[in-house]
Amino acid sequence: MPNKIPNRQAICETLMEHAKNDRDIVALCSDSRGSASMTPFFDAFPEQSVEVGIAEQDLVGIAAGLAACGKKPYAFSPASFLSTRSYEQCKVDVAYSDTNVKLIGISGGVSYGALGMSHHSAQDIAAMSAIPNMRVYLPSDRHQTKKLMEALLQDQKGAYIRVGRNPVEDIYSEDNCPFALDRATVLREGTDVLLVACGEMVRPALDAAELLAGEGISCTVLDMYCVKPLDVETLLKYASSAKLIVTVEEHAPTGGLGSMVAQQIGEHCPRFVKNLSLPDAPVITGTSREVFDYYGLTADGIAGTVKGIMERA
Repeated sequence: MPNKIPNRQAICETLMEHAKNDRDIVALCSDSRGSASMTPFFDAFPEQSVEVGIAEQDLVGIAAGLAACGKKPYAFSPASFLSTRSYEQCKVDVAYSDTNVKLIGISGGVSYGALGMSHHSAQDIAAMSAIPNMRVYLPSDRHQTKKLMEALLQDQKGAYIRVGRNPVEDIYSEDNCPFALDRATVLREGTDVLLVACGEMVRPALDAAELLAGEGISCTVLDMYCVKPLDVETLLKYASSAKLIVTVEEHAPTGGLGSMVAQQIGEHCPRFVKNLSLPDAPVITGTSREVFDYYGLTADGIAGTVKGIMERA
């Protein structure tokens, strides 16, 4: 049965589970509790909930103030606005001030579909990763999202977590979800191609590897949910023996996962790196699925690109 639980709901459920025994956990929203799937939390824990309205800068500033008082704030807002309108507050109040604020960018990438470039967040990985002392995570499914949130509940450092709007097909299961904070997960091992993906692009990358196996092309697939800090050790371990490295991300081509991977590969083990991403332009109008189909960010699209490169090599 297809998964019907989006990653944002997994975040809410995890926070609710821990908030029962931890009064310091506080959820803040910018008129976005419905979009964030946080209405159940607000209903169950009204004294641990703050609604700031459409005021993203205030959202982050208030969260930082709460963290300075010993609270554990989780600030929810659409990724497109959280990563732009409140960028200075994220840089100064969270990262520079080293406050324990977890920034949850909801409806990331092209989740808002037809609402267009104003609501798309195709720059947030680059923007947030450029801030010193800011960690950036893009969990790939609901099970990994839960593991990530449980790990982040145990530390006192700031982070940016981007999740999409819609349910994504499970990669892991409740009983089989290997996870280590800031370490990529190896989903399959191969000898020809290294596929490195994050967020919602992990599933199509894994499916592409299966398609390519049928064509005689063996792929390693890394779930690089930890974009910053990038798991360079695991990356280089598999890149050093690969003939081709392909990165896949729901992000612009500049400054995201592809740029980070290419930088490390170029410095430590030069190989050809192909970055599959959204274009450096406003994307077409359509649902997430239609956008992914158009730009080849699907299993068939990824497999076709890899096969084409390998045939020309």
